[in-house]
Amino acid sequence: MASTWILFTLMAAFMQAWRNAFQKQLSTTVDVYGVTLARFIFGFPLAILYLTFLYQSQPIPLPVSFTPRYAIYIVIAGISQIAATALMVQLFKQKNYAIGVGLSKSEAILAALIGASLLSDHLSALGWFGVALGGLAVFLLSKGSRAEKLSMPTLMIGIGSGLCFAITSLLVREASLELPQLPFIHRAAWVLLSIIGFQCVSMLIYLGLFSRQTLKAMWARLGLTFKVSLCSFIASLGWFTAMSMQSVAIVKTLGQIEILFSLLISAYFFKEKLAKAEHWGLLLVVIAAILVIWA
Repeated sequence: MASTWILFTLMAAFMQAWRNAFQKQLSTTVDVYGVTLARFIFGFPLAILYLTFLYQSQPIPLPVSFTPRYAIYIVIAGISQIAATALMVQLFKQKNYAIGVGLSKSEAILAALIGASLLSDHLSALGWFGVALGGLAVFLLSKGSRAEKLSMPTLMIGIGSGLCFAITSLLVREASLELPQLPFIHRAAWVLLSIIGFQCVSMLIYLGLFSRQTLKAMWARLGLTFKVSLCSFIASLGWFTAMSMQSVAIVKTLGQIEILFSLLISAYFFKEKLAKAEHWGLLLVVIAAILVIWA
């Protein structure tokens, strides 16, 4: 049981790397709002099916009660994730695929700082060292082949994306803790359904009213849209379940192993070349992941 969160995190990191790759492809013909909606549009029915299957295979006799605080966490987390995704899509257009992901991975160290200062989320000394090492890895990965190539807008978008993802992750865990009567896997499933449902419905209403062309563009790339949704759903399932069991900073630092998967996709799928600094960054990511597992 103690290592279950590790397996869920690795699954999430692997699927998120592919989701980002498919989002990058989709962003060539669909705008930022459409690429963002692609994460949720098929994820909502998948989340309903998953929760139904979970209750059939592992019935829970206790009724589920949702507090007002749970609803607040869900809404803020949903909005933060939408903003984070939109910023990441913009990031793909400014740096190459692997560097875009590297910049957004500032999420782990930001989650650690916010969690420790505002949510009493304590880490061991070894855990903090692993998080800090992961932050250094993010810097090396975002540096690129030459420092002057990293513009201030790119840096700000990357940090903004990481901050929004950090807020989302922290509030996902807080929402999960509002359901103490349920096992961790059921708590994560309810949070997943709640957030994806809110995001899907709100974005469909917005685009239906103000940007129907975006919906048409998504329909034209239906297969790719489904791939984004499927990978996003499995990744979120992994993240939410892991974060219902373990500190967000620890989960997200281990989750930086996603950059390994992203670099491989970048090299073999998009044929992008990486600088030496980025290889050092990758090594530090692996070391940081090992440290937080030990912590």
